[in-house]
Amino acid sequence: MSSDQRFFDFLKERIGLDVTSVGPAIIERAVRQRSTATQTQTADEYWRVLQGSLDEQQALIEGVIVPETWFFRYPESFATLAKLATKRLAELNNMRALRILSLPCSTGEEPYSIAMALLDAGLKPHQFKVEGMDVSPLSVEKARRALYGKNSFRGQDIAFRDRHFTGENDGYRLSTRVLDQVRLQVGNLLDPALLANEPPYDFVFCRNLLIYFDQATQKQVFEVLKRLTHVDGVLFIGPAEGSLLGRLGMRSIGIPQSFAFSRQSMAVPEPVPLFVPTPLPVPQPVRNVVPPQVARRPFTRTTPPVKIAKVANTDASTLLASIATLANEGKNTQAREACESYLRSHEPVAQVFYWLGLLSDVAGNVLQAQGFYRKALYLEPQHPEALMHLAALLQSQGDTAGARRLQDRAARSERAADSERKR
Repeated sequence: MSSDQRFFDFLKERIGLDVTSVGPAIIERAVRQRSTATQTQTADEYWRVLQGSLDEQQALIEGVIVPETWFFRYPESFATLAKLATKRLAELNNMRALRILSLPCSTGEEPYSIAMALLDAGLKPHQFKVEGMDVSPLSVEKARRALYGKNSFRGQDIAFRDRHFTGENDGYRLSTRVLDQVRLQVGNLLDPALLANEPPYDFVFCRNLLIYFDQATQKQVFEVLKRLTHVDGVLFIGPAEGSLLGRLGMRSIGIPQSFAFSRQSMAVPEPVPLFVPTPLPVPQPVRNVVPPQVARRPFTRTTPPVKIAKVANTDASTLLASIATLANEGKNTQAREACESYLRSHEPVAQVFYWLGLLSDVAGNVLQAQGFYRKALYLEPQHPEALMHLAALLQSQGDTAGARRLQDRAARSERAADSERKR
């Protein structure tokens, strides 16, 4: 029932979601959950409920985009912002406050991280203001409550929690000093008139969103982002989205791991040797078929496992092993079906999207492969195989700069892994 094209088209129209960017299983699962919640038995019944209720339309959207984020995700981005903000204020002679936009702002961790980073860097409250926007009213409401659990604090450096939060029951309450710097609202980036009457922003954070759109929607959204970003401003994006901005005329500011781009003219890097990808007649074996512990990502929680005809045991490690076996035996259709089965019954993991990318690569579907590789990198930014195969695709399309960035990331990841192994 849930594979009905109508539901894919609805999400594409409302939030720009390209079904190939996540695979149909993710959307099918959300539709099944909403069908159960509304006690409808058939696709037509649920479709009628969906069309007749704005609340249900929002509920389905929420079911697909349930967010997962945390404070100071991609720390170098915030360190870079602090340096650039100080420089920008000097350029403006402190004549006005800096304007910073975070969208989608999800449940508030990103815009609040921006405010904390700037306050910790010594900026005064009157020197900057942060605006956060998200298509989800539920996410915005949670952000406004500003009460967070332990899952929002990750990584080794969480000293900021002592500076800006106080304990409250089992959670942590954000300080008023940070809250006062951030204004939150509901809005849709697909609206071409979004914030049309607002002056442009000095810094815009729009991370891990473009990977969910098809090329036409990416360009549409980029035009909105370009309008919102000051001509001298900086746009921060997700790790897998750099090549997209490169093709659209933006240039990296050159700070590793910051994922920061400008539209200012920059020196063209020296040519690099042509990257020769590993031949792809047969996918390589899985690095580790035991799935890593994966935090919940911007999808719904799982429903009880679906009984799968081709693979009786729905244990995650067994399914991953089955995908590897089928792919290595050249059974690409069955391997793809096993990937879809995994996504229907388990939390998304990078390795599954990597396999889907590789299978699409082998089949000659370049655009689909790129989408899956980018999804793998969203879930695991340093996934080495996804980095190298996506670099190969970009190089084959003439995007040498994009390929080089990915190769550099893969090399840094390998060096870090070597260092860890030597300990």
